[in-house]
Amino acid sequence: MKRTLTALTVALAATVSAADAAQLRLSHQWSENDVRHKVAQMVADEIAAAGVDLELRIFPSQSLFKAREQYTPLSRGQLDMTVLPLSYAGGQQPAYNLTLMPGLVKNHDHAARLVESPFMDALEERMAEDDVMVLVHGYLAGGFAGKEGCITAPEDVQGLQTRAAGKAFEQMLAGAGASIASMASSEIYNAMQTGVLDAANTSSSSFVSYRIYEQVACYTPPGEYALWFMYQPMLINKTTFEGLSEEQQQALLDASAKAQAFYLEEAKKEDGESRQVFADNGVEIDDMTEEEFNAWREIAAETSYKAFVEETEGGQELLDKALAVE
Repeated sequence: MKRTLTALTVALAATVSAADAAQLRLSHQWSENDVRHKVAQMVADEIAAAGVDLELRIFPSQSLFKAREQYTPLSRGQLDMTVLPLSYAGGQQPAYNLTLMPGLVKNHDHAARLVESPFMDALEERMAEDDVMVLVHGYLAGGFAGKEGCITAPEDVQGLQTRAAGKAFEQMLAGAGASIASMASSEIYNAMQTGVLDAANTSSSSFVSYRIYEQVACYTPPGEYALWFMYQPMLINKTTFEGLSEEQQQALLDASAKAQAFYLEEAKKEDGESRQVFADNGVEIDDMTEEEFNAWREIAAETSYKAFVEETEGGQELLDKALAVE
């Protein structure tokens, strides 16, 4: 009888422990080789090692939700976590379009200051309205590539058929005299090969993974100055987070802090690697100067920024907060 009671006690304790354990589901669009997956995996590994009965299960490569369909289920509690470009949710919250806006971020160190600023506080207030909170901040950068020559200043795109990454960049490039060709980054190579495209703007990682160095004469990588920065954070449903125990919350926050530092260093590394790959393949490298950056920003102010302010409630105040970060 005593042995039976002991067995029942052990079984009951195991059942209670299992009930206390929590599993979080994280969806993203990238392969397991991508830095954004590595960020998610680092968080998963860290919370597993913390021993707080919390598991993070990752669904990569759009295996759970399509790339642009993750924010809505996240905000409704149908998905626990995601890593995604926040601008994908610009339709739900127009303020998010500022996270893919030309000239707002100069370089990775500037991006790191931006995420600690009142600008990011204001964005996080908007996210909280959707029951969403940030765990890991992160920006990834991009540059320009030209089939015949270098693209560093606004006059370099005049008359060129150019692909831009995002609506705001299309508005700015059109303002500089470019003709716009909208397409996925995966289509840039063939478009250049067939003469449809003269120049392109996309992320450092896409420039390398799609072998654009085989089709261009000059590459302008992100350096001390770059126009293209895209905010791509790790998010969690706020109610889900608040439903975790204090120990689980702290383990998740600690893991996220470690992953954020890793994300920043890896983002810088991707830019450096893209520069090296293009140079190794005989492509000319030309960096953007501060003067050229400011010239682009002046055009953006008359095109992209102006459109954002007109289309977004409280847009001017939010834009001013972003521009105030030195």
